[in-house]
This record gives sequence, structure tokens and C-alpha cells, in this order.
Amino acid sequence: MSRFPDIRFMLSAAAPAQFPPDVGGEVAFAGRSNAGKSSAINAITQRRSLARTSKTPGRTQLLNFFELAPERRIVDLPGYGYADVPQQERSKWAPLIDALASRDSLRGLFLIVDSRRGVTAADEELIEWAQGKPVHVLLAKADKLNRRECTELLRNAAQRLSVNATTQLFSAHEKIGLEEARRVLELWLEQKNTPAT
Repeated sequence: MSRFPDIRFMLSAAAPAQFPPDVGGEVAFAGRSNAGKSSAINAITQRRSLARTSKTPGRTQLLNFFELAPERRIVDLPGYGYADVPQQERSKWAPLIDALASRDSLRGLFLIVDSRRGVTAADEELIEWAQGKPVHVLLAKADKLNRRECTELLRNAAQRLSVNATTQLFSAHEKIGLEEARRVLELWLEQKNTPAT
């Protein structure tokens, strides 16, 4: 049975004014194009096609909000890196994503990294974008690596990540790390707003 039985698509936002009200809690999902972000969202929420998966980089071009429960949301961000979309379109994403980072309801960021590539400079930039909010890195497609490679990957990722970031091995296909990821998501969404200092 799904841990999120009432999950539903809310809206796609092309501008900050279209975001849902800044109340409750929300968690953003981001990653390099084709890192496995949509597959991770679908696996964690136990929905086969909640987030659309594609072999075409850059399929997600808006900020897609999904409601897990009243005032509990996840946000699917556009992929970055080699997304096959015009520069003009990509330039529209930055103000959207910056506006999301400033929301009181944003609890944290799931960063999906292709385990075969490891953590890149672009991934580290996205962690900085989170502005001190917690980041949980899913080293996706871990089933493609052997045990020694997984151990080395975790060690290298830990060395590169900031103090606000945690990491784990993950595979949507082989269901590696699903429960750990769900626990992090649920924990963040249950957190209360903390007043700005």
C-alpha cells in the first residue's frame, strides 16, 4: 500500500506568481538531465508515472508541484546540464528556482546524481542554491556499480558534499534505498516552520 495514497498533481508553474501558497512544507527534487530524477520521484511515491520519465534530456521545463497530503508537497525541478532545450528556455528557469529557494515552506532538496558520473561541480552549485537548507543526495542507478565502486562512490561524495548534505545509494529499478529516502522525505515534510533569524 502506498505511503502517499492521496498524492495528486497540483500545477506546473512558469512564474513565481503561479506557485501554490507558501504554507505547510514542500521538498524539491533536482538533478542533472537524465540522472533518474523522475524515476526516483515515481519510486519513492509508489506511482508508476507521477513524474514523466523520458530518454530526452530536459523533458521537465516547468516547476511541477505535487500534493502528497494537505499542505505537504514535492516540487519537480527542470533538469540541468545538457538539457536539449533552447538557451532562452533555460534562462527562464533560474528566476523560478531562486524564488523557490526563498520560500518558507521549502524544507530541503533531494539531489539525484547518476552514480556512474559521481558528484559534479554543477551538483555542488545546486547544493549552494539550497541556501543552507538540508540536502539529501540520491546516488541513483547504483545497481549499475559493483560493491567496491559503491563504497568508493560514497566516500568520494562525502568528501565533496557540504555539511548540510547527506547521501545514500539509490536505485529506482532495483528498489535500493527506497525506505531510507522515504523516511527522509516524511521527516522533512513533518518539520514545522522555523522563524528566520
